[in-house]
Amino acid sequence: MKEIIRAAFVIARRDFMAIIKSKAFFFFLLGPIFPLAVGLAAGAVGGAAVRDSGDPIVGVAMDKASYDRLAAARAEMAAALPSTWMPELEALPDGAARDPQKWLSRTDKPLTAVLTGTLSDPVLTGTALNGTSTQEKTALLLGMARERAAPSPAKLEIREIGGSADTVRSARLVTAQAGQSLLFLLTMLLAGMVLSNMVEEKSNKIIEILAAAIPLDSVFLGKLFAMLAMAMVGICIWGAGGVIAAMALGANLPDLPSPAVGWPMFIVLCVAYFTTAYLILGAIFLGIGSLANSVREVQTLSMPVTMSQLVVFFYAMYVLPKMGEPVEIIATMIPPVSPFAMVSRAAQDDRLWIHGVAIVGQLLFVMLVLRIGVVMFKRNVLKSGNSRGFLAALKGAKAG
Repeated sequence: MKEIIRAAFVIARRDFMAIIKSKAFFFFLLGPIFPLAVGLAAGAVGGAAVRDSGDPIVGVAMDKASYDRLAAARAEMAAALPSTWMPELEALPDGAARDPQKWLSRTDKPLTAVLTGTLSDPVLTGTALNGTSTQEKTALLLGMARERAAPSPAKLEIREIGGSADTVRSARLVTAQAGQSLLFLLTMLLAGMVLSNMVEEKSNKIIEILAAAIPLDSVFLGKLFAMLAMAMVGICIWGAGGVIAAMALGANLPDLPSPAVGWPMFIVLCVAYFTTAYLILGAIFLGIGSLANSVREVQTLSMPVTMSQLVVFFYAMYVLPKMGEPVEIIATMIPPVSPFAMVSRAAQDDRLWIHGVAIVGQLLFVMLVLRIGVVMFKRNVLKSGNSRGFLAALKGAKAG
């Protein structure tokens, strides 16, 4: 095992230095500027959608007669408009009006606000309610409940408090989505280079020379390490350039809500999950590139992998607000989806041990994919002395 790792680092150092010193590396650094700008814009739009998503729930801590009149007013409004247009109402038990903060801190079916007082003198307690649709719609319901005729918004006193559980959850969803979007963008931008590197060396027979000198596992592993190191260099340069540009223009970095694990640990986990996501996708691309005959064949074969990666990303985005549900737990267990799902968990859940288990599982999957690629390459390329193409290789592997 030590010999395999030592040989892998020799290959990694060779490939890394060859890439860094090439002129193409400069143009590689310029390439992601426009896709990165588009990705940031999409993340900002998606973040706004997350903030506005979800039906607000207003807890009503009033007497039963007042709640019944509010519920009847909402039912009348729901008959004319979509029911989701109005906030849900939940009757709270007696005494809830004395401590609205307790109910706003509830994590099971979080409340957006708590309505106390009377119909003639109502008080809406919550976080950042001034000017929101929740305030306006609640005021309209109060007006209907009081007058039962032409509805007019009621005068509503607003009492601001610290962040409720619903507000914190929504804010952390924004951070989770931003982390997922950045992770996906960087992975897709950088992983494809593994393909062209392997095809180039295969076409000029260098790969066969290397395979004769050192274990083929070391060749595959070394190339993957080299591409990962190159990706990290690129990210550092882009990050430094972005910070310098922001300082020169006087722009502020996005003020994202703090994740559950804290910013230092969240950044560490994002780097770790980028590494595993890159290694997983890179290992798949490496196997394809080792069996392809030409760059054209690589481009054709990489399209299904790219499309499947989009499906992976959309699945991870779908389960983002469903933490703890079966569909989200399954996402954390599927290796290609797991890095994205676990970034979301880091933003919403402060437990750290689950990340250690996830990272180990993802690395084991990388080793499995690499091993499958090595076996297929040995059986279908080295054994015959020439390349039979990817489809023929698949048939050969199936027959074997």
